[in-house]
Amino acid sequence: MVVKVGIAKLGNIASGVMAELLLDERADREDMQTFMATSGTKLQPEDIDRVVTNMKAWAPDFCIVVSPNGVLPGPKGAREALAAAGIPVVVITDDITTKKEDFEALKASSFGYIIMKADAMIGARREFLDPIEMADYNGNLVKVLALTGAFRKLQNALDDVIDQVKAGKKGADLVLPKIVMTSDKAVEGEFSNPYALAKARAAYEMASSVAGINVKGCFMTKGHENYTPIVASAHEVMRQAMLICDEAREIEKSVDGVIRKPHKNDGTRVEKKELISKPW
Repeated sequence: MVVKVGIAKLGNIASGVMAELLLDERADREDMQTFMATSGTKLQPEDIDRVVTNMKAWAPDFCIVVSPNGVLPGPKGAREALAAAGIPVVVITDDITTKKEDFEALKASSFGYIIMKADAMIGARREFLDPIEMADYNGNLVKVLALTGAFRKLQNALDDVIDQVKAGKKGADLVLPKIVMTSDKAVEGEFSNPYALAKARAAYEMASSVAGINVKGCFMTKGHENYTPIVASAHEVMRQAMLICDEAREIEKSVDGVIRKPHKNDGTRVEKKELISKPW
């Protein structure tokens, strides 16, 4: 059986850059196929309607709806429209846990969700953010999410849904993930050296703090001479988080302890640690 996995990418967060790639890292899985429909950079109704229309036409076994601020009307409307068409939905978004009423409503719904707390809002002030700064920030953030273990937990959760479909479950019978990706959740089982784990955990906490700094700089501070240093400082925090993650991985390399869990072409996840060895 070939499982059809849809990815509705609305706007951009770092998790959306990698969502389908994490499921098929060598593009050789025979048990699944993916289709991505994107609204581009914006969350306008007409852009989201295009995504929903294309996704419904493809009729996936389940759909991942990935967006910033998943409680906004656009992302919320997209997942509701897909669910109304009988398509199970997993929401991937940045931290909405501070919006208590909205988060409680999502928890109580039939939607799955993966809340990536460290997938932090960018410093979107024109005086600071140009295309290269944007790309550099997202590169640092992708590395933090990858090397702390957050991306592996996201991938495992989606693989579990694929496995359920392969086992014959569909629609409302699917058990969808309900995960808040904290630092403890991200680093769990990822490191053999306690100092590497501590560094990765610190990096995830640092990245999680960036959104609050950027909210202050983008929405709460007036005057470019005041808000530009704030958003610049947020990007510096993310860069330092990336560097600490890199240190953690280098520690694991030094003891030949990097955990690798590739997919086989039938979707089975295998595992190895020693570099010169075969995964099993």
